[in-house]
Amino acid sequence: MTSFCKVSVKQKWGNSMHMCAQYQVAQLYSVAEASKNNTGGGEGIQVLKNEPFTDYPLLGGKYSSGQYTYKIYHLASKVPAFIRIMLPKNSLEIHEEAWNAYPYCKTVITNPGYMKENFVIMIESFHIDDVGNQHNVHELPPDKLKIREVIHIDIANDPIANADYKEDEDPTKFKSVKTGRGPLIGKDWKNNVQPVMTCYKLVTCEFKWFGLQNRVESFIQKAERRLFTNFHRQVFCWIDRWYGLTMEDIRAIEESTKEELDRQRDQGEVRGMRADD
Repeated sequence: MTSFCKVSVKQKWGNSMHMCAQYQVAQLYSVAEASKNNTGGGEGIQVLKNEPFTDYPLLGGKYSSGQYTYKIYHLASKVPAFIRIMLPKNSLEIHEEAWNAYPYCKTVITNPGYMKENFVIMIESFHIDDVGNQHNVHELPPDKLKIREVIHIDIANDPIANADYKEDEDPTKFKSVKTGRGPLIGKDWKNNVQPVMTCYKLVTCEFKWFGLQNRVESFIQKAERRLFTNFHRQVFCWIDRWYGLTMEDIRAIEESTKEELDRQRDQGEVRGMRADD
């Protein structure tokens, strides 16, 4: 049986000019840093490709060029215990292909070594300078729009796991030295800053395994929300690290990060976010 779980996530992230242009740099910088923070002790991220692409139509052909990445995630502690006990250790590898045609990005996650066509997560992200009030930026047809679930993420006020909390990554306490942005105070902060950029994310997941399908798809959706929330808290609170960087700076950081990840994977202890068992 096939099940399609769809979530559109709107993240309001505000208080700057040219928000989308700045967010592109912020996102790529934060991905590199988060990769290092989640790699070590035999687990983590391996970057196989990071190169330009052309003639790959996205969103009905509206976007067709950008940067392509191919990564392998070596997992163990990131996977719930009820899955780990049923799978051989060498099957806990997730492959990620991403086409970043900013402001639109498409990411496809699979497990070709074990689940093959029975497991896929697709994440489509659209970054728009608005307040998050658009209904269907991903242009879903009526049948898919009908079963979509919309979840709003507030990086300042949504609860996070105790294990994920860091005071220096708390948007309600952070104030940027370079830009003066922050802290994000009050339940209505997102309506009191101008301009605001919204990251619309459409998450589609499919896991075909009789008896486990609903449980695993529920875990995946919960894990994606946790990841989106924590990541964008970091993006905001790391402003003083990425503000002023150019895309040339980012490509140099990505190249050095690739080499560092290769070293880290075989050293030290397991690092980063772990699954809730």
